Order: sequence, then structure tokens, then C-alpha cells
Amino acid sequence: MNAHHQDPGPAAGRPLSTAEASAEATRLIHEAYRQDTPAPTPTSYRDTTPIPTIGTAAPAPQADSRIVPQWAAGVAVASIGMGAGITGLGCGAWLVLQGLASITLTGVLTVTLPLAGLAAVITAAGTAVARARSATTTHIYKGTVVQRTEVTSTARGILSRSNVAQ
Repeated sequence: MNAHHQDPGPAAGRPLSTAEASAEATRLIHEAYRQDTPAPTPTSYRDTTPIPTIGTAAPAPQADSRIVPQWAAGVAVASIGMGAGITGLGCGAWLVLQGLASITLTGVLTVTLPLAGLAAVITAAGTAVARARSATTTHIYKGTVVQRTEVTSTARGILSRSNVAQ
């Protein structure tokens, strides 16, 4: 007989008694949980041995043959310069805005009132000088006035000229 196939026994064709049903249930449960099945085949392997930090092989010289194109070096230098410049502008803007954020009305008046007074003095002096000059200036026109309104025009190609006859 095959180990996986068992004879159904005398109960074939008739209903089982309680004792026979209990024995059959026990047999089926033991058959389902028996340990004679082969272990599953592993599908991967991990080597857990530690990797040495220094091997036994002698170091081999490796020539440095990195060649950077001139345009790439230029782009790198330019990008570093642009980054530094933008950072400087950002820091300057931050400082200016920090200063503007701490302004009070008293501070504004303290700084602008002397400037406004100086501007008023300069404006007054400029106005006085302008009035003094205009008081002494006289315009006298002598001679005959000739008014000519004759216009001659010559057109040549794309360009044209207009001359006032004298």
C-alpha cells in the first residue's frame, strides 16, 4: 500500500458510527499535520561572515587619469562664484530688512529732520540766487527781422531732403 493512500475500511458504502467517525477524524488530522514533508528549498542566501577591513592582497597602484574639460571647470568656478554672490546679496538684503524692521518714528525723525532742514536751506539759497540773476538780465534785440517760408523738396529713392531757401 502507498503511504499516502489508505484503504477506506469497512465503512465504505454505509454510514459511520460515532466511534468510527471520531477515529477517521483523528486519522485525517494526523495525516494533515505529519512532519514527513520535505523542507522548502531556499530561494536566497545571505553570507553573514564579517568583511575584513584590510585584505591580504597587496595594494595595486592606480593611476589618476581623471581629465576635467575646461568648460566644466569654468562652469564649476562660475557656479561657485554665483552662489557666493547670491549668498552675499541675500545677507545684505537680510541686514537691510532687519534694520528697516527696527525703525521707530523717533529714529526716522532724528535722521530726516536735519536732512529736511538742510534741503530747505539749499532750496532757499537756490531760489534767492535765481531771483538775483533774473533781476539783472535784460534781452535787447536789434536789427531787421527776415521771415522766409519757402520750402524746396527733392526726393531721391528712399531718402528725401527738405531745404529752406534763403
